[in-house]
Amino acid sequence: MTTDRTHAKRRRALTVTIGIALGIGALITAFPFLWMLTTAFKPQRESVTFPPTILPEAPTLQWFQILFTEMDFGRYLVNTILVVLIGFIGLMFMAMAGYAFAKFDFRGRRWMFFLVLATMMIPIQVTMIPTYLILNGMKLTNTLVGIALPTLVSGFAIFLFRQFMTTIPTEMLEAARLDGAGEFRTFWQIVLPMSKPILAVQIVLTFISGWNSFLWPLIIASDQKLYTLSVGLALLNQQLAVNPSLQMAAASVMVIPILIVFIVFQRYVIQGFALSGLK
Repeated sequence: MTTDRTHAKRRRALTVTIGIALGIGALITAFPFLWMLTTAFKPQRESVTFPPTILPEAPTLQWFQILFTEMDFGRYLVNTILVVLIGFIGLMFMAMAGYAFAKFDFRGRRWMFFLVLATMMIPIQVTMIPTYLILNGMKLTNTLVGIALPTLVSGFAIFLFRQFMTTIPTEMLEAARLDGAGEFRTFWQIVLPMSKPILAVQIVLTFISGWNSFLWPLIIASDQKLYTLSVGLALLNQQLAVNPSLQMAAASVMVIPILIVFIVFQRYVIQGFALSGLK
C-alpha cells in the first residue's frame, strides 16, 4: 500500500510539473500575440516608450478607425473576403474529385491520381510564370478572379477528400442507388453530410490560404484597389517609419479572423485529420 501511495504521489507531482511546464510554454508562445493586441490599442507615444508597458494606460480605437477611413483597408478587406469566397467554390469540385477517386472504378484512375499527387511536389514558384501567361491570355490579369483562380483547386485537398471518402461504406451508396437516387443526389445527401470533418478541414485551409495570399496578388494585380490585406499590410509597413500601434492594429485585423475560424472548426479539424489517416 505504501508503495502504491508513493507511486501515486510521484504521478501527481509529474502531472503538476508537466502542467506548469506546458502553461509556461503556452504563455511564451502566446506573448507576441498578446503584445500585438495590446499595442494596437495604445496611443503612439505609449507604444514607443521605454521601458515598454504590456497593457495600454489610455486605450484607443483611433488606429482601427484610421485603417478603414484613411488607409483604404476597407477595400483590402472586401477584396480578401471575395478571394476567399471564390476559393470556397473550389471545395465542391475538389470534394467531387475526391469522391470519384475513392468510390469509382474507371480507366486511368491510378495514373490520374498519381498526377494529382505529383502536383504537390512542384513548388508554386515554378508555375507562377506559366500561370501568369495563361491568365494574361484570358484577360484575367489585374482582376479578383485572376487572383483567386489559381488556388481554386488543390492536389492536397483532393488527396484529403479521397482519403476520407474511402472510409464511407460502399454498401450505403449502393443502397441509395437501389432506392433510385442519382449520383448527384447520393453525393449531396449522403456523402457530403458524412464528410463534415474533412469539409471543416478544407474550409479552414482554404480560408487561411485565401486570407494570407500575398505573393500572387502582388504579381497579378497592378491596381492598388485590388490588393489583399496581406499586401496592404506590407505596403503600410513601407509607408510608415515608426508607428507600432497602427502596424499592430493592421496585423490584428489579419490574424484575429483566422483564429476565430480555427476555434470554431478545431473539433472537426482534429477529427478530419484522424479519420483521413494522416499523422
